[in-house]
Amino acid sequence: MLPTKRAEGAEDSGDGVVKKARAGGSSVGAEAMVAGGGSGVAEIDEDLHSRQLAVYGRETMQRLFASSVLISGLNGLGAEIGNFFLSEDDIGKNRAVACVAKLQELNNAVDISSLTEELTTEHLSKFQVVVFTDISLDKAFEFDDYCRSHQPSISFIKTEVRGLFGSVFCDFGPEFSAHDFDGEAPQTGIIASISNNNPATVYCIDDERLYFQEGDLVVFSEVQGMKELNDGKPRKIIRSRPYSFCIEEDTSNFGIYTKGGIVTQFLRPALLHFAFLALDKFRKELGRFPAVGCGQDARRIVEFTSAFNEATIDYKIEGKLDEKLLQRFASGSRAVLNPMAAIFGGIVGQEVVKACSGKFHPLYQFFYLDAVEALPTHQLDPKDLKPLNSRYDAQISVFGYKLQKKLRDANVFVVGSGALGCELLKNLALMGVSCSRKGKLTITDDDVIEKSNLSSQFLFRDWNIGQAKSTVAATAASAINSCLHIDALQNRACPETEHVFHDTFWESLDVVINALDNVNARMYMDMRCLYFQKPLLESGMLGTKCNTQMVIPHLTENYGASRDPPEKQAPMCTVHSFPHNIDHCLTWARSEFEGLLDKTPNEVNSFLSNPTQYAAAMKKAGDAQARELLERVCECLEKERCERFEDCITWGRLKFEDYFSNRVKQLTFTFPEDAATSTRVPFWSAPKRFPRPLAFSATDLSHVKFIMAASILRAVSFGIVIPEWAKSTTNLIDAISKVYVPEFKPKSGVKIETDEKPDNISSASVDDAAIIEDLLTRLEACARKLPPGFQMKPIHFEKDDDTNFHMDFITSLANMRARNYGIQEVDRLKAKFIAGRIIPAISTSTAMATGLVCLELYKVLAGGHPVEDYHNTFANLALPMLTRSEPLPPTVIKHQGMRWTVWDRWSIKGDITVAELLKWLSDKGLNAYSVSCGTSLLYNTMFPRHKDRLGRKIADVAKEVAKVDVPEYRKHLDVVVACEDDKGKDIDIPIISIYFR
Repeated sequence: MLPTKRAEGAEDSGDGVVKKARAGGSSVGAEAMVAGGGSGVAEIDEDLHSRQLAVYGRETMQRLFASSVLISGLNGLGAEIGNFFLSEDDIGKNRAVACVAKLQELNNAVDISSLTEELTTEHLSKFQVVVFTDISLDKAFEFDDYCRSHQPSISFIKTEVRGLFGSVFCDFGPEFSAHDFDGEAPQTGIIASISNNNPATVYCIDDERLYFQEGDLVVFSEVQGMKELNDGKPRKIIRSRPYSFCIEEDTSNFGIYTKGGIVTQFLRPALLHFAFLALDKFRKELGRFPAVGCGQDARRIVEFTSAFNEATIDYKIEGKLDEKLLQRFASGSRAVLNPMAAIFGGIVGQEVVKACSGKFHPLYQFFYLDAVEALPTHQLDPKDLKPLNSRYDAQISVFGYKLQKKLRDANVFVVGSGALGCELLKNLALMGVSCSRKGKLTITDDDVIEKSNLSSQFLFRDWNIGQAKSTVAATAASAINSCLHIDALQNRACPETEHVFHDTFWESLDVVINALDNVNARMYMDMRCLYFQKPLLESGMLGTKCNTQMVIPHLTENYGASRDPPEKQAPMCTVHSFPHNIDHCLTWARSEFEGLLDKTPNEVNSFLSNPTQYAAAMKKAGDAQARELLERVCECLEKERCERFEDCITWGRLKFEDYFSNRVKQLTFTFPEDAATSTRVPFWSAPKRFPRPLAFSATDLSHVKFIMAASILRAVSFGIVIPEWAKSTTNLIDAISKVYVPEFKPKSGVKIETDEKPDNISSASVDDAAIIEDLLTRLEACARKLPPGFQMKPIHFEKDDDTNFHMDFITSLANMRARNYGIQEVDRLKAKFIAGRIIPAISTSTAMATGLVCLELYKVLAGGHPVEDYHNTFANLALPMLTRSEPLPPTVIKHQGMRWTVWDRWSIKGDITVAELLKWLSDKGLNAYSVSCGTSLLYNTMFPRHKDRLGRKIADVAKEVAKVDVPEYRKHLDVVVACEDDKGKDIDIPIISIYFR
């Protein structure tokens, strides 16, 4: 049960019409209504919604499909749901009406309509959830009372964005209950211990420095033992130290702390709560917002806020209020900034999901956030804040025209145009970034649009499937803002494309924004930003979680300075012979798919395309790996070669026997159920599970479906026409019954890998070389029997096509193996998540991440901000939780009065020799003993023959030894030098660029 908290307030009104300053969406707007609701329980399109299903599950998604939601007020915050669809052509139209058609394009399964008349409680009765983005407190009380007393209760959400300030209030009614708080197993928090004292002292782990201050309010969660602290109540810090703090709370009679717990700063909640009340009162009495930069209006807001503070009982602020913060609040209150709207759109969107489904913990109960640190560091001139009758007037009223010009003239590189990239492009277009001819936004992505992208990458439509992501996204962003100067490329940012993203390109950039989904690509971009000393704004999301990291030259550490531990992977022997969970079975099934249907056909084609070259390569390798590869190729072209579809059925039936019967019989023959290890421990001890062979049964449809999928895929790889009857289980069973299955007898002496850490080094032997010669002879004989021009068709795994039988094969293969080992089987959807390695993604966390990134972009482009103004963030909308922290500074290395960090690069002008480089370093008190370029060693004191290189030009040595081919556009080459001081201690020095041209 969530109690409703109240405060006094007043009413406002609005006209719901698109105004010029609103078109494109970054200013205040008036009330408009959009109703969204599903048309009953519909069948879920798993290909379209696979990413959300991975987060919510089928049951929650069905509840969402059946839900009905009202959004009242398509102003800047409502913009996150619709307003960015508006264009200049919509000026003068009702916002809700103007948005409906374009909103409908996002998902035809959702019924979307508009309400343009005055909203009454009768309207509310038709909905499960109602969201208000611009409503007075009087109306909010009226509607919340109605929603709370309605049977069943209607979930009520009130949210506002006012400049760099925002708020959310949720009331889901007295009967609401959440059946899944966080969607994942409980995890240990960062609290080390809590004392039973008055006041209580909280100790945190010593590698997590705290940045709390006295007077801050904090909220506890996940504390075990002292569960009284998990009530969601904000508690005041009265003393703060780097790794501990005291709270204004008597815990003497609380439970004894055992473990776990997270403490989160409750950011200026009381002051902001009163400030929003003051703003509502101001609008009621004066019928308008405070004027931008008006001291008199700001003083009125301060007075109202002070009055609310004095009248309150809970959370009263002692001492003088922060008047500077309140003045900033008043001045920008008319503006609805896109990044703040994106953040609160994500938060509120997730709360709507919680209200509709009961999944995840609702917000308790107010949430406030401010980002005043994003304001320019210099004093703003009131003249610079005046409106220009442009779409950016709201932004100008907060940051001033000078920063708006910097945004317009910015040279920005966005890497990736998937879920994060689409949201970023929308934000940048609305903010006016790169919207002058001087500015330029470059976006690159080498991927094409798939059906599964449509539910999380909102710039794409179903008619864009198969088209380049970057091109479509750029076109859609240009439709949001026609002034956007954008260049869309289809190149992957990697070493192989440095001729595209060359030195001149990098040197022209103002900022780089990553929208990537893998660590390797992030590490490469981090390395390039370090080299060219460019700010990098990094973000990521996984389900309901999102994070951002700011990488600012010379102020913060770089992305690669800290790494998450690698994901734990099961040993290969476990996957191949001793699985004990469905993940192992699916990993094995995916591997078998790729080996049988992709890698082996590719090897066959490589041999047939150039037998002489292929044979030479195999002989040169001459190891067990080459031998095993040739054995698979020979098997494919000899006894497993298919010419008719009936041959494919035979292959599928024999594969069933091999996988699920023969291999198990051989394994249990080698290691019987009563087998013991050399230490007399039972071999089949946990986690090993003793397997049982399967006997094929034509009455078991799962058996038949495996053979159907296997036969069809085999036919595709051999270019055989698939008859219509092949997809009929009745006809297929008849064909399967004609297949002869030879009796299997286990053999003695068969080696089965049981070591979890086997020696993977494959070395050549005399036996391997002889066998390879024999296999190549057999292959040549096979080739002579093949029709002219014969080639196999490799099948690349594609999880999102329900008609290609890829997931049918993998699901059947994994489930039959699970049945062997007594492991719980899974449905096709779960198999798709695991085998398809689907990254859970939802639009709410994506919107929040990109909104947070764009708040930091204001600071980067404004310049002059100290490191404490920047924020790294982590959020989990399921809990919900938001933590913001100051980025760590880079490690400083000091030597003989010099200091440098990872951001520094030393430059030497001139075509110098190796000896001259060593002398240059020696003058700095650094004794160089090794010089390398790329992966090649140019000079090392350990090798006597390297002395001959001392008098040679470094550029010449690099060209000869490292095979460096410096392109014409580059005037330097980079070397890495290992040095030590006079005491023999190694010293890491910056990379050295030698400008030889």
